[in-house]
Amino acid sequence: MGSLGLGAATIGNLYRAISDETARATVDAAWEVGIRHFDTAPHYGLGLSERRLGAALAERPRDAFVLSTKVGRWLEPSDQGGSDLAIGGYDVPADFRRVWDFSADGVKRSLEASLERLGTDRIDTVYIHDPDDHWVEAVEGAYPALAALRDQGVVGTIGVGMNQWEMPAAFVRETDIDQVMLAGRYTLLEQPALDELLPLCVERGVSVVAAAVFNTGLMSRPEVGDDARYDFAQAPKEQVARARALAAVCARHDVVLPQAAIQFPLAHPAVTSVVVGARTAEQITDAAEWMAAPIPPALWDDLRSVGLLGADTPVPVP
Repeated sequence: MGSLGLGAATIGNLYRAISDETARATVDAAWEVGIRHFDTAPHYGLGLSERRLGAALAERPRDAFVLSTKVGRWLEPSDQGGSDLAIGGYDVPADFRRVWDFSADGVKRSLEASLERLGTDRIDTVYIHDPDDHWVEAVEGAYPALAALRDQGVVGTIGVGMNQWEMPAAFVRETDIDQVMLAGRYTLLEQPALDELLPLCVERGVSVVAAAVFNTGLMSRPEVGDDARYDFAQAPKEQVARARALAAVCARHDVVLPQAAIQFPLAHPAVTSVVVGARTAEQITDAAEWMAAPIPPALWDDLRSVGLLGADTPVPVP
C-alpha cells in the first residue's frame, strides 16, 4: 500500500495516553496491511512517538520502509513537572519543553537526537516543521543545513510540513525542497491549496504528502458527531454541517465519508501519498480498507452537482 502512510502523532499520546503495547500493535497492523511509509516528529509526545515507532520498526528490514521526521522544535529537559496535555496536547509527563530552533546547529542537534530515539542510522525524509512565525530563520538556517545534509547523502529528501499552504508555496518558489507535507489544506472538505500551491508543485517537481485528510477527526467516521474536531479544536458548526452534507452524498452511493476523504487527495497529480494517524490497530486497518475500496464515479459527479466540489477539482477515476 505504497500510497498510504502512518502518521505517528497519535501513538505519541495525542489527546490521551495509550500503552506501549497498543502503540506497537498499531505499527504492526500498519505493516501487515502493506504500509511502508512512517512519519513522526520530536513534537509528538515530546519524543515518545519517535521512541515507540523506532522500537516497533527495529526488527524490520531498514531498506523496506521510508521513515520521515521533522526539525524546528528542540526538546530541552525541564523540571516543571505535570503533564504536557494542556501545553502541547500530548498526555505525557512534561519532562521536556519545546524550544523553537530553526538554526543550522539546531537542525543538526535535533536530527542527532531523533536518530537516537528512533534507533536508526538514517532518516529518509526530513521536514522543517511549522515555521509559520519563523520564515527568515527557517529559510536562512534550517533549509541550507538540510540541503547540505542531502547533498552529503546524510538524509534522503527534504521538505516543509505545515498546516497552511501559503508558506509552503514560498518554499517551493524560493528553495530546492523535494516535498511538502500539507496538513488539512487539501481535503474533501476544503481545497485552498488547489489554485496555487499544487500547480506550483507540479511545475517544480515537488511531491506533496497529504496529511490530516480527515481534518483532524471531522471526517474520520461515517457519521459526523457533534463533538467532532477540526484543526485540533472543536469543529465550528458550519464545518460540521458541510461534513454532514458530504457524508449524506456518500451514503447515497454506499460509500462512507472517510473512504471518500482518504482517496480524494490522491487524484491530484502533485499528491503522491496520504498519511493518516491511528491510535489502534483497528483504526489503521480500517484506513487501509477505505483506501482500497472502490468508489463509483457517480459519487464525485453528485458532489459537484450540489456544489460540494468545484467543477475543475480533480477526482479519483476507477
